[in-house]
Amino acid sequence: MNRSATVTRLGIFGGTFDPPHIGHLLAATDAAEALDLDILWFVPNATQPLKGAGQGSAADRLEMVTRLAATGGSFAVDAMEIERDGLSYTVDTVAAFAARYPSATRFLLIGADVTETFAQWREPRRIRELADLVVLHRGSSGSADWMKPGSSQPATPHLDGAQWLQTRRIDVSSTEVRERVRAGKSIRGFVPDAVAEYIAAAGLYR
Repeated sequence: MNRSATVTRLGIFGGTFDPPHIGHLLAATDAAEALDLDILWFVPNATQPLKGAGQGSAADRLEMVTRLAATGGSFAVDAMEIERDGLSYTVDTVAAFAARYPSATRFLLIGADVTETFAQWREPRRIRELADLVVLHRGSSGSADWMKPGSSQPATPHLDGAQWLQTRRIDVSSTEVRERVRAGKSIRGFVPDAVAEYIAAAGLYR
């Protein structure tokens, strides 16, 4: 679908999503609302250079992300990194969105947990040229002022000017979901129902 004519603000949210869980969904919802996005793209990767192999196949993860994205009207999924195959470099993905939406304001959403490795990414300066960097921080009422929405963190040079966006604190991780499935425990409430149904039907993580 060609939405470029009506999109002026878009978000790019990449990750392994193995599996996508309620924390991903709520962070995406908070970002879409706070940044007034016309559309937020989930981009599941094929292979991350700085991560080990995942537990679910690329096809499984794509299907699960598609099911999660279906819960939000402003969400969409792009399989470009899976279709590209090989190592997933964010700079290539952001460049593709820049070519598709040349006049839109583009926001690259990353988790606070990967900020320390951002300088090791391929062409981080180019990434910053192609998109505004937004760091999603699972905040609380006691968060420091520099972690409030619209503020930036001054102490880390490669993140200068990045926006730190406080999202709801949801203590759930893909690792925990996989471990619960492996242990035969319920994942109800940890992932959307449609994702849980797929995990069960496909026999993932057992």
